[in-house]
Amino acid sequence: MTAIAAPTRRPAGWTVVAGRELRDLWAGGRALTLTTVYSLFLSVVVYLLASSTNLNFLEQRESVTLTAQLAIAVGALLAMILAADAISGERERSTLEATLLSPVSRRALVVGKLAAAFSIWVAAWLIVIPYIWFLGRGVDIVWEAIACTFVVGTLLAAGLTAFAMLVSIAVDSNRASLSVSLLVLLALLAPTQLPSSAQSGWAGESLYRLNPVTAGEHYVGKLLTNGHGWTQDLDWLVSPMIAAVALLLLTAVMASSLTLTGWRER
Repeated sequence: MTAIAAPTRRPAGWTVVAGRELRDLWAGGRALTLTTVYSLFLSVVVYLLASSTNLNFLEQRESVTLTAQLAIAVGALLAMILAADAISGERERSTLEATLLSPVSRRALVVGKLAAAFSIWVAAWLIVIPYIWFLGRGVDIVWEAIACTFVVGTLLAAGLTAFAMLVSIAVDSNRASLSVSLLVLLALLAPTQLPSSAQSGWAGESLYRLNPVTAGEHYVGKLLTNGHGWTQDLDWLVSPMIAAVALLLLTAVMASSLTLTGWRER
């Protein structure tokens, strides 16, 4: 009797999309260009921080903290840029129709594109590791800073990338998608520029806690600069966690409504 061969298992649709998008982003040069600019930016910042040869113990910890916070903010920004272009960019380039005709569901298509955009955050985290080591050697917080940057950065990058993807699904203009995404990120970062007097009290603290970006950055500061334990200020990560989960779930739900035009023209 002839043995019946077991059917080969096809890869999940979103992994196929993610693989294709990763090749386009990295082999195509867009992601490499962004990470190169990011590396140059970090190099300038770290050079300025390390140029003082008289850094004391606290100043060295603050330098590591600032580097970690900048890496998180800029890394999330890069992921947002790629996600904001994922759908609306294809609309403008008139390639979305062919993409929608591919044999994968709309949800798999969006999830794959989201995963590819998120990859630049992983690259940004890997790039910042030697910078953190250079600034943090001698103060015994290198591995703690690397781990903290990954945890907080992953939460913020996931939430912000999902938000940018939602905007990209909703609008038909790539310029509008990028503008809205960047405007929201700037609005979330704006409270960090408030004077210290405005950041104190219940109102200032509530604003910081509810804002996932400022809450995450605050947690990094408490852990690295103040030397707090991982669980001591864990409540500051509540809003980043909620934002990441809620936005990722909303993106997965709204992916099924993806069409050739934005929501405004339906």
